[in-house]
Amino acid sequence: MNISLVLAAQAAGGGTGLEFIIMMVLLFAVMWFIILRPQQKKQKQIREFQNSLKKGDNVVTGGGIYGTVKDIDIQTGKVKVSIARDVVIEVDKSFLFDDTSAAVMQPQQK
Repeated sequence: MNISLVLAAQAAGGGTGLEFIIMMVLLFAVMWFIILRPQQKKQKQIREFQNSLKKGDNVVTGGGIYGTVKDIDIQTGKVKVSIARDVVIEVDKSFLFDDTSAAVMQPQQK
């Protein structure tokens, strides 16, 4: 009786090893285009922003602190960010992101 159950399960599956491999490749392709590719594009945009930082840019740190770039040390990769009057913090460049809140908050011109 156990043999007939195994044979029935194989018949119900009806697939061969080749069909399984094709299905896995298609699944990976879908995952690539829906999840991985957009994430890589976003990371590239962030790296481009970090490499193009200049004094006066509005930024957000990885910890969520908003500020303005005051000085950039290219050798060490550290950036001095003013977060309030007479308050300047030093942050690694890789923890700075574009401050898009300013663009969102401004009313659109007609």
